[in-house]
Amino acid sequence: MSGDKMVMRAWTRAQSRLGRRQAMPVLACGLLAGLVAVGQAWCVAAVLARGLIGSGTAAWPGAGLLLAALAGLAVLRALIMAGGDISAARAGRGGRRRLRDEVLGAILRGGPALLRRRHSAELTALAVDRIEALDGFFARWIPASVLWIAVPGLIATLAALVQPGAAVIMIVCGLAVPVGQAVFGIGAAVASRNQFLAMTRLQARFLDRVRGIATIVLLNRTDDEAGRLATAADELRRRTMKILRVAFLSSASIDCAMVVALVLIVVRDGATLEVLRHGGASAPLADAAARSLFVLLLVPEFFAPLRALALAYQDRAHAAGAASAMDDLPDGAGAVVVAGDVVPQRAEGGVSVAFEHVTFAWDAARGPVLTDLSFAVRAGEILTLVGPSGAGKSTIIEMLLGFIVPGSGRVLVGGADLTAMAPATQSGLVSWIGQKPVLFAGTLRENILFARPDADEDALAAALRAASVDRFVADLPQGLDTPIGEGGFGLSGGQAQRVAIARAYLKDAPLLLLDEPTAHLDPETESEIFASLRILARGRTVILSSHAAGVRAFAGPCLDLGMPRCVEPGAARMAPIEEGHVHV
Repeated sequence: MSGDKMVMRAWTRAQSRLGRRQAMPVLACGLLAGLVAVGQAWCVAAVLARGLIGSGTAAWPGAGLLLAALAGLAVLRALIMAGGDISAARAGRGGRRRLRDEVLGAILRGGPALLRRRHSAELTALAVDRIEALDGFFARWIPASVLWIAVPGLIATLAALVQPGAAVIMIVCGLAVPVGQAVFGIGAAVASRNQFLAMTRLQARFLDRVRGIATIVLLNRTDDEAGRLATAADELRRRTMKILRVAFLSSASIDCAMVVALVLIVVRDGATLEVLRHGGASAPLADAAARSLFVLLLVPEFFAPLRALALAYQDRAHAAGAASAMDDLPDGAGAVVVAGDVVPQRAEGGVSVAFEHVTFAWDAARGPVLTDLSFAVRAGEILTLVGPSGAGKSTIIEMLLGFIVPGSGRVLVGGADLTAMAPATQSGLVSWIGQKPVLFAGTLRENILFARPDADEDALAAALRAASVDRFVADLPQGLDTPIGEGGFGLSGGQAQRVAIARAYLKDAPLLLLDEPTAHLDPETESEIFASLRILARGRTVILSSHAAGVRAFAGPCLDLGMPRCVEPGAARMAPIEEGHVHV
């Protein structure tokens, strides 16, 4: 547990250093607002002292000037506070943008191996909700962590010039506030971590149930799953309310300290206030009353930065929880480090692929999907996987993608163990096209360049021609800059698949994995897609899983996972496995 605390503290200190530069305008506005508040307090104290002395006093020539100064200072303070709020919003936005870029980069570097340890809903919550909740850390906590000392110190110094004893009282009562914050802060940090855990569980459960909604309906378990979701939502509600309860108690401790300071100052200066209560007409008495009222008016201003710190303490608790959530991201504090990076051997026509005695089971109770599977594919060959549903075709592809690892045995790509490669090396080897391409909300150009953002126009044009995207892009309203919706909304199934082919062509990876790339397409579109895939397959090692008749157009061995034999594409007879260079 001490190690976790050290990681959290190191992370928060590092983020505070990075965010302090963006918070400098907020700090400047806070100090200026404190100085203006002192000026306002003096003007109000002088006006009230003259008014309380009574009508026996001669006309006060400076009253109009002080009232004008008070109005000007009020306007100035409002402008400074507005500037501080704008600067705080910019600091929060900049900090979140920087941190989100780091987290997304770490997730991409982690690759599929990261998804084996953490649910996709948890990573989504981390990159979106968790970082969004850190807005207060960069916008409020970092400035407050400096201003809670600077502004009260400035006010106490000025108060000491007028009444040193009152300044001592404010300092002593102010020192009691951090003690209370530390006590309540421990509970706030624990409550924040528990609340994020409940939110992550709810998101993961909801995502899993949405994905399996058809199965749930068919099994008539909708009421049961709705009840479980309601229970998880109620747990999140209770933990959120616990955070609010701790925050209210923290604020109450500051109110108590401020009230104590006010009472002690009033009791200490009771003589002057007693004279004021019975009236008087001397100028020295007015000056003494002004000093007493000035110090009293400074007490709320003295505790205002401490109150801001208490309100922002919850933001620090969010940061502590985020530190623990980001702990095992690659290149982060406490990240899992790959023990070396094995570099695969690339041939001119792609990379070799070999499975050596691979066994894998999704569920041990149901038995293995793959049992002692061994085969080899030479660089540049096209292997077709055939077999009934559930035979393990998609399992082989997911293993090559790195989403799963063998229960026993090894998977070699380019002669190197796939599990010994760094995620970036592993990702650079493979291009994948599935049944439904992953397209994002953005322009068509952005979706294609996602594979290689630094590609030039010539490389992009070559990818468009190879995938036949140029056939339909001219008909779009804005060409390549036409926005498309999430999941390819606005494109047909064939057009979306061509975008995926162009993306794979642009990436130019030596190993191409095709998992039912023409499923749900009409025969004519399927034929056109296979024609584009044949162009894409040149100079690459290809592993293809498909039930479509068009796979016969790909020359190369095949692997029938339903029986220990292989059928050559286009052949009508069963052939021994060795004849097709695929060894089982």
